[in-house]
Amino acid sequence: MRIKRGTVSHRKHKKLLRQVKGYRMTKRRLVKVAKEAQLHAGQYAYAGRRMRKSDFRRLWITRIAAATKQASIPYSKFIYKLKQAKITLDRKILADLVVNDGVAFQAIIDKVKNI
Repeated sequence: MRIKRGTVSHRKHKKLLRQVKGYRMTKRRLVKVAKEAQLHAGQYAYAGRRMRKSDFRRLWITRIAAATKQASIPYSKFIYKLKQAKITLDRKILADLVVNDGVAFQAIIDKVKNI
């Protein structure tokens, strides 16, 4: 007696085609092409999750640098003096303070300037 696997492969193919819904042209219709497209999409997503971290860090640095420039202190000196003052706020928190709580950030700048 032979094993018929039509239902298994059909289920796998349907699952794959659901995942690639919204892709363009044959990438959403043909199983072989869809499988390849899904593999590539996974690689791009993986790389994107890594790149997002550096993108956000770049954004935070830009925001902090703009705020410190207004206070007439360069970004690099600001970070250096933060470390000297033993203020352990990371760039994410500092950028959030710049955007949402300018008074608190100004207090940090004043404390750093006195060193």
